[in-house]
Amino acid sequence: MSNTAPPLLVAFDLDDTLAPSKTAIDPRIGDLLIALAGRVEVAIISGGQIVQFRSQVVDRLPDASADLLRHIHLMPTCGTQYYRHGASGFEVVYAHALTDDEKSRALAAVEGEARRLDLWEAEPWGDILEDRGSQITFSALGQRAPLDAKTAWDPTGARKNALRAAVADRIPDLEVRSGGSTSVDITHRGIDKAYGMRKLAEVTGIALEDMLFVGDRLDPDGNDYPVLAMGVACHAVEGWEQTAVFLDALLPTLPPRV
Repeated sequence: MSNTAPPLLVAFDLDDTLAPSKTAIDPRIGDLLIALAGRVEVAIISGGQIVQFRSQVVDRLPDASADLLRHIHLMPTCGTQYYRHGASGFEVVYAHALTDDEKSRALAAVEGEARRLDLWEAEPWGDILEDRGSQITFSALGQRAPLDAKTAWDPTGARKNALRAAVADRIPDLEVRSGGSTSVDITHRGIDKAYGMRKLAEVTGIALEDMLFVGDRLDPDGNDYPVLAMGVACHAVEGWEQTAVFLDALLPTLPPRV
């Protein structure tokens, strides 16, 4: 995308970009996403599973035509799964799952290292470990932890980064990366949001240089950074409110679909 050409596709991180972690989007974001889909392709790429996409975004979108919804692309677990709107709603197009052996080794490694590093919560809010098919996710405080507890758990990222490094040493054939504020994700090697953007280019036919990515963790330790590092145009935000302000300014620059 040149400095003057508008993007043909705008992709978003989910947690802390479109909504606070694990919570539903604000109606303002829903309206803006639908308005954006009337102009360009819209994608959401996150380490979360499709259940989160549905509860946080899809179920909260305002009424829109099937034609508009066809321009929204959902990429759970960083693009190892891809969903597109069809006759029965958002339907899976592909899903690249871990093998049973990979899952068992990943689960054992992350639990073992979390206990060794004293990062295994005795009374979590929900499951600490989750099998997302193409991804194993460790959530230090549990899947349903409140936002304030998650924010306070590891403000510098040091605890999560120590766990990521320790787990990576135990399962070098798999990818281990920092996820959300309290999570570590394990996938096949080479799976990150840059992978998701490349898959988007494949399935949409839109070149990476014609895409724009919006995320809250574009710093070198953040899980959005691989998109910036691959050369895709990016816009950094801190929370959904900044995303809304950005989209309010972007939308008038984009021509409606013919």
